[in-house]
Amino acid sequence: MDITADRDVGGAIVTPPRRRRRFPRALAWVVVTPFAAWAVARVAGLERGALVTQIMTGTPYVAAGSLLPVVLAALARNRAVTAVALVTAAALGSSVLPRALGSSEAAAGTPLRVLTLNMLFGGAEPEPVTALVRRLRPDVLSTQELTAEMVEKLDAAGLRELLPYRLLAPDHGASGSGLYARYPLDPLEGMFRPVGHNMPAATIVLPGVKPVEVVDVHPYPPLEEHVREWTEALEAFPPAVPDRIRILAGDFNASLDHAAMRRFLSRGYVDSADRAGQGLTPTWPANERIPPLITIDHVVVDQRVKVNEVSVHTVPGTDHRAVFADLRLPVS
Repeated sequence: MDITADRDVGGAIVTPPRRRRRFPRALAWVVVTPFAAWAVARVAGLERGALVTQIMTGTPYVAAGSLLPVVLAALARNRAVTAVALVTAAALGSSVLPRALGSSEAAAGTPLRVLTLNMLFGGAEPEPVTALVRRLRPDVLSTQELTAEMVEKLDAAGLRELLPYRLLAPDHGASGSGLYARYPLDPLEGMFRPVGHNMPAATIVLPGVKPVEVVDVHPYPPLEEHVREWTEALEAFPPAVPDRIRILAGDFNASLDHAAMRRFLSRGYVDSADRAGQGLTPTWPANERIPPLITIDHVVVDQRVKVNEVSVHTVPGTDHRAVFADLRLPVS
């Protein structure tokens, strides 16, 4: 007997659902927490001690890196860690990005060009310094770490013909400073109590404008033994006043990410590079194996002053870059 049976061979093919890989939630928290802590310290001005104060200058790099926790939080698919990462990135970004954007300003007013340079114990090469002055034509040159020998070298290179007026306080090492100018300088005594290196101040009288006061700034760096003096120096700078224009230029040993620097600026000043969209251009260390990383050299101006242009220049022989600000002063 022949028996046959019809049977279905095979059947429906079932593909198991693909599981999406998640970034571990715990690891996402580990990554986002340091960035969040940094953002809180930066926004609230909580830096304390030498180490934290010094590394706070790295905030622009931390702000750029804060995008990584946002991506990892999204991969972890956790609302809480994603929210923290987004708030952190927004807080750091809003603290840093305006420095690269600047604000457009009408360039009306009396021109005043200011150049500042830390000369590294008088080690800057005088010929390039003089060439920079000749090219940029500053009305005021603010110098830090100016030695007596450097004064002679600069004069021999032709600086006296370009900027014949001066108020100098040269010294050995880092303490020396000096103001050079195209117009006569009248020394200012007792305007504030300098804390740190020599910080000469003078008045320049320009036609058609109120008296302009210029301060050569160079506090101690916020190293372990000098943090208190560094803070006191920034607090000692005088506030802006209505009857004259004040400009402070030099090596502040501070960035806009330091709470002490922001408190100083809140007393009627603005950083010219910040206003010109050059606030993230680093000024130190220059002429090293590593490129410049942080911005601690500034031309700070009365908030009534318009900023036409700011540029940063490398000078051989020194570890600081020169900062040049082309300003427009309000008419009296």
